[in-house]
Amino acid sequence: MSASLRSRGNVFAALALERAAERRDDAEWLAALRADARARYVVLNPDGRGLARADRGGLRMLEEAERRAYWPEAPVAFLGADDTASYFAVAATAVDADAAGATLQGRWMDLRAAGLGLPAFDAGLFAYARALLFWQTRVRYCGACGHATTLVSAGHKALCTNPDCRLEHFPRTDPAIIVIVGWRDACLLGRQPGWPEGRWSTLAGFVEPGESLEDAVRREVFEEAGVRVEESDYHSSQPWPFPASLMLGFSARAADPAIQVGPELAEARWFEVDDIVRGLADRSLVLPPPLSVSHRLIEHWLRETSGLELATLMHDEPWLKPKAP
Repeated sequence: MSASLRSRGNVFAALALERAAERRDDAEWLAALRADARARYVVLNPDGRGLARADRGGLRMLEEAERRAYWPEAPVAFLGADDTASYFAVAATAVDADAAGATLQGRWMDLRAAGLGLPAFDAGLFAYARALLFWQTRVRYCGACGHATTLVSAGHKALCTNPDCRLEHFPRTDPAIIVIVGWRDACLLGRQPGWPEGRWSTLAGFVEPGESLEDAVRREVFEEAGVRVEESDYHSSQPWPFPASLMLGFSARAADPAIQVGPELAEARWFEVDDIVRGLADRSLVLPPPLSVSHRLIEHWLRETSGLELATLMHDEPWLKPKAP
């Protein structure tokens, strides 16, 4: 399977949308899209939750008349279009979000739940809207001169209002590598401090300035687990707007199995196939859910190493424990 096909299987990545970046400054064209009956608005409240249908069958997207009725003054950003609709994002700040959601027969849903529960297109659209609106809240002032900015290009650019500066700010994405490292018939997993006992995942970290993705893989694995990587191959990618990352998945091979745990991890160890099978069977092992590309990396390694399918072994033990009331 190609990397592009693997990426399409990752949560938030299945978004077949024409973003029409070249037309974001065409005010007449945008106005015509919003006046069209096919315009749809994805609504997010201030804490980043999106408005979904009460039956959780998809996003509860608003028509233009509904947007004007509930959030007439809220900023609107163009997301893109397909053959059925044009999509916009709305930051719901003008009225009480809970009351409006109930009136619209919707419910507010967080992005992690949406990634596992909504159709792939809706989950991807939600992730896109959340990332864009989050960036807008972080670029209200120019980082060069401190003056206020104004949003232009349908919400995809912030322009400094200082006539002596006029710096243009664009949405940022923070690249991060996430990697499954193999040694013979074992894979390397780690546990962060504070994680519940039995919870393990692949290693990950942000790419630093002046660093290739492969260099980041080598550095992060050595910093976190003291393991030296000799080869790595790209697996797939995943939008990860928590708040603004792009996860770049890799499979790698260790030069030797020596482990020296660094300060970022509580523990790291090699898992053979039998360790994973037994741990999942007796619930002593909790692996990341399908929400994360980490799950796909472990799935890929297990399939390539043993021919087993992770989906047939997983249990329903939650990766994230419910919050205490």
